[in-house]
Amino acid sequence: MPRPRHPSAAVEAAVKYAEELGWRYKAPGKSAHSWGRLLCPEHSRDGCLMSVWSTPRNAENHAKKIIRKVDNCPHC
Repeated sequence: MPRPRHPSAAVEAAVKYAEELGWRYKAPGKSAHSWGRLLCPEHSRDGCLMSVWSTPRNAENHAKKIIRKVDNCPHC
């Protein structure tokens, strides 16, 4: 099943950037308030994790934060 599209174009572009570098999308749990999570290519407990909010206060800043987290990941 393909992942859902994020409502914000800036955040969607940042998520696609993360996926191109090997990060994967994980759907939120039943009671979660996030749109989903991004998990780095490291498949152990030491891997990086980033929550992606469905309605961030400032979508451009949230997208920049995602890109910064991906770029600073030591496992990529």
